[in-house]
Amino acid sequence: MKTLRMLGVPLDLGAGRRGVDMGPSALRIARLNRRIAELGYTVEEGGDMSAAIPEMQDAGDLRARYLAQIVEVCERLGDHVRQTLDAGWFPLVLGGDHSVAIGTIAGASRYYRQRGERMGLIWVDAHTDMNTPQTTPSGNIHGMPLAVSLGHGVDGLTQLGGYAPKVQPEDTVLIGVRSIDDAEKEQVRKTGVTVFTMRDIDEQGMSAVVHEALHIAMRKTAGFHVSFDVDALDPGLAPGVGTPISGGLTYREAHLLMEYIADSGRLTSLEVVEINPIVDTGNTTAEVAAGLVLSALGKTIL
Repeated sequence: MKTLRMLGVPLDLGAGRRGVDMGPSALRIARLNRRIAELGYTVEEGGDMSAAIPEMQDAGDLRARYLAQIVEVCERLGDHVRQTLDAGWFPLVLGGDHSVAIGTIAGASRYYRQRGERMGLIWVDAHTDMNTPQTTPSGNIHGMPLAVSLGHGVDGLTQLGGYAPKVQPEDTVLIGVRSIDDAEKEQVRKTGVTVFTMRDIDEQGMSAVVHEALHIAMRKTAGFHVSFDVDALDPGLAPGVGTPISGGLTYREAHLLMEYIADSGRLTSLEVVEINPIVDTGNTTAEVAAGLVLSALGKTIL
């Protein structure tokens, strides 16, 4: 029986809209713990990390708002993820805004680096999250975590654990992208990551896209992390997000993606972020996200 450790990170300092700090609670209300246990996992509940709220903090540099506070949370989260992997357990992180990925990826990367190995990354998101303080239109760090993980941006974030980058561009794949800031596009092109936009999914089909994504994420690595932003889903399916963009993944496209990820046997850690219950309807978005987590962990139709 496999042990999974679940940790909530109720951080919303990285976003421009309040509410994603309640995302971990929404997923627990969707009975995620019990439903994972029904798949045969031993679930260790890690509770929620502490995180400051914006009203009590100084935002600091407006090109990277709440930087010091986010660094502090991500340092603690990275230690937690590394220790979870050291214990032989699977880390499941519940966000919070997408800046939590900086900590999750830093901790997982450090675990594999200590073993002389690399980790792959599959980033499922409507956005590329590859802004830096020089390109950001908002200063919100939840638009920067992939750039940070690839070694671009503020030293306080890129150098978590004492090294950068945390993942290599050739091991990194984005799926579901449909919104990129103009100044961010050149950054995306220069890094050399593989991007599958919604047009690619429309033209090739999700099956072909996922097979290629898995090949890229696994070919030189010990396994891969999945960072899943629920705004990758179409807003009609998942309305409870801070930055909804029309034309996202359908229910079956998203489940097929997660089912193939489970079939690969190489998923080593997972996070789900950006659920905002304030703008949701009846916890619909958390229910959908919980189902996708179960598919990634091995739940099948038959």
